[in-house]
Amino acid sequence: MKLLVLGGSDFVGRTAVEHALDLQWDVTVLNRGHSRPNSRATALRGDRRVAGGLDALRKGQWDMVFDTWSWEPSVVEESAAMLAGRVDSYIYVSSRSVYDAPRAGSTETWPTVQVPAEDYARQKLGGERAAVAAFGDRALLVRAGLILGPYENIGRLPWWLNRIDRAGDVLAPGPAGLALQYVDVRDLVAWSLAAAARGLGGPYDVVSRPGHATIGDVLQACIQATRSDAQLCWVEPDVLSAAGVEPWTELPIWIPPGADHDSLHASDVSKAFDAGLRTRPVQETVADTWVWLQSLNGRTPMRGDRPPVGLPAEREAAILAGR
Repeated sequence: MKLLVLGGSDFVGRTAVEHALDLQWDVTVLNRGHSRPNSRATALRGDRRVAGGLDALRKGQWDMVFDTWSWEPSVVEESAAMLAGRVDSYIYVSSRSVYDAPRAGSTETWPTVQVPAEDYARQKLGGERAAVAAFGDRALLVRAGLILGPYENIGRLPWWLNRIDRAGDVLAPGPAGLALQYVDVRDLVAWSLAAAARGLGGPYDVVSRPGHATIGDVLQACIQATRSDAQLCWVEPDVLSAAGVEPWTELPIWIPPGADHDSLHASDVSKAFDAGLRTRPVQETVADTWVWLQSLNGRTPMRGDRPPVGLPAEREAAILAGR
C-alpha cells in the first residue's frame, strides 16, 4: 500500500508513519521540515497554510491519505480537492467534539454542532465536510475522543506519570471507579489504516468501550509503570469543585460524574468494534508511554497551541491538607 501522511512528525501522525512502515508500506510525508522525518519514509516539504504549500503533491498517486489537521477547514478542502483523483481513500482524524452535547449511549447518528460553535469543534466538523465534499463515501471520518499513548504532546498522561514518579501523597480525583473511554494512539492508527484499506468510509467513533478502564486503573498503572511509592489520596468531586479545581485541565483526563462526563466517556462505539476496532489494556498504554518519556531525558513535548495541564504542587498540597 502507498500512504501519504500530511504532517507525520507528531503524536498521531508519527504513529501512523511508524505503523505503516512496520507493515512494509510505501510511506510519503508532507510537512514543513521542522522535525526530522522518519528515515524510511519519503519526505516532501510544504506548509499547508501558505500559497503553493501543496506544490510537492501535484504529482503522484497513493492508496490513502492520513490527515490530522485541527485548524482552518479550508486547508483540508484544498488538500482533499487536489488529491481526490489520485488517492483512493481520505482518512481524516476528527473528534467526538463535533457532536452537539451527546448523552450516554449516543452513536455516530447524534446531531453535530451548529454554528456558532466552539472553535475546535467547528474546525473539525469543517474538516470532515471538506473531506466528504472531495471524496464522498471514500472519506473515512475517524471521530476520536481522548487519545493516549507514546508521543502524546498534549501532556495529559505524561503529567500523571511525572507527578506519580515524584511520589509522596498524590491527589487522586474520585470516585476511583469512574469509567473512562479513550483510545491508545496505536489502536486508533491500526484500525484507521486497516479500515481504509478495506474501503470503509463515513463517520466512526474510535474509542474504547465505556468502562474499558477507570481513573483508578490509570493511576494504579502509573504507579506500577514508574515503580513509585506514591500514595493515592482520593478526593471526592464536591471537594474538588469547592476548591475551584478545573476538571480535564488541572486534573488531566478526569471529568466528574455528570453530563459532561457522559458526553466524553459513555458513547456507544459498537460500529467501530463491529468493523474490527480492538483496544489494548490500559496498563500497556501507560507502561509504554512511561518508557517513551524516560527516553526524552526529562523533556515532555507539548503542542504550542494547547494550554498547559496539571495542578500546581502548592494547590495540591493545600487541598489535601484541608480535606
